[in-house]
Amino acid sequence: MTDRPDLTCDVAVIGAGTAGLAAERAARKAGARTLLIDPEFRGTLCANTGCMPSKLLIAAAHAAHASRRAPVFGVRPGDPVIDGPAVMARVRAERDRFVAFTREGLDDLPQGTMIRAHARFVAPTRLALSDGRQVQAGAVVIATGSTALVPGPFRDLGPRILTNETVFELPDLPASLAVIGGGPIGLELAQAMGRLGVTVTLFDQGDRLAKARGDAVHDALRTAVARDITLCLGVETTPEPADDGIRIAWSGASQGAQVFSHVLVATGRPPNLDGLDLAASGLTLDDHGTPVFDRLTMQCGDAAIFIAGDADADATLLHEASTEGAIAGRNAATHPTVTPGTRSPAFALTFTDPPLASVGAGPGDGVICGHSDYGNQGRARTEARAEGVMTIHADAQGRLIGADLCCPGAEHLAHLLAWAVQSGATASGLLEMPFYHPTLEEGMKAALRQICRETRQPEPDSRDFGLAPGA
Repeated sequence: MTDRPDLTCDVAVIGAGTAGLAAERAARKAGARTLLIDPEFRGTLCANTGCMPSKLLIAAAHAAHASRRAPVFGVRPGDPVIDGPAVMARVRAERDRFVAFTREGLDDLPQGTMIRAHARFVAPTRLALSDGRQVQAGAVVIATGSTALVPGPFRDLGPRILTNETVFELPDLPASLAVIGGGPIGLELAQAMGRLGVTVTLFDQGDRLAKARGDAVHDALRTAVARDITLCLGVETTPEPADDGIRIAWSGASQGAQVFSHVLVATGRPPNLDGLDLAASGLTLDDHGTPVFDRLTMQCGDAAIFIAGDADADATLLHEASTEGAIAGRNAATHPTVTPGTRSPAFALTFTDPPLASVGAGPGDGVICGHSDYGNQGRARTEARAEGVMTIHADAQGRLIGADLCCPGAEHLAHLLAWAVQSGATASGLLEMPFYHPTLEEGMKAALRQICRETRQPEPDSRDFGLAPGA
């Protein structure tokens, strides 16, 4: 193009979520002149409609559940009274505080960096803004995030259809709830609602919840959540309006029909790429219309275009978005020189109770697996939550390469295992570390010892005399 652009920069970042903020910061740190383009600057997805409001709802559910199970300890507080409006009001109030924190960082941006507009490509490094201006950049980072998918049959059924972007705006807890989709988002919110007294049924076309790896881990997860909600797996659903809600009919592994006051659609969050006019970018797209990219450099082909966060549909987690944004921003600033970034082992958590976690590589050919059963683990038993399993994966030399677990404390245990995998630890080496008694961490020992035996690694001579079973 020969016409003069209204704005120029070294790096233009489209999207001001976690990945976009990280990209802009990294590019500016590398010496680039940056523009951060976003139509709203409303804060991150995590703070607005993701991690934080869902955990606030889950925290309320934990409180209700703890009250109901207190009699097992000889404590009888009575059946809890759930004040739905108060629950939802706290969720929104605390969420808004988190959102405000994420917006505060925008105040530190250099003057003129923030551009409030939609952007679309008109050439590989040329952007047209919705305010009529154009931007010529040395490189572009796409960090437009994702959006909730609502399948066609559910789209025109009115405000009783919810997503994770609207459910937290409810003034009160729903009377009943159908959850469509058994992924992490659907499962977390379904169990939380169930523990808060909502009648919940979860439907999924598949028979595997929350992408759980390994049958033992999945069985533990399914058994746990089935105490709080009704599961209908392996079914197809058909919605239609009803006088007092939405009627869901289902067929497949089971069949039936029921009217629910609300339906939460949790069928995935595809990349938010509509409106970017990627055809003008010259990028190669995959079968889903997502740019093909190198996950070590975040570069799209050999273009001066990079992609990060949920927009690339790869590892749609906050810590991954932050990492990808930093790699993309740095490489955009130094283009055409790009440097591979360091990626951590895969690490995902689903905040059910007990939590589900996966780290690194899963079971497969040549993988040595050690197992721990938390059904009689000492510390878990003292807390009346002895259930679940842990599987740790290792290579033939006993070096840890991954883990899958659904057990008490899994969100903390998985961190230890992720760090062990990333540091190249062996099962034998971990067993030489101190394990305080009584802790949930002691439950890892059975799996680590099994790996030692199967890989003929030295097994530290610790008999743990006097410890509780399963410690």
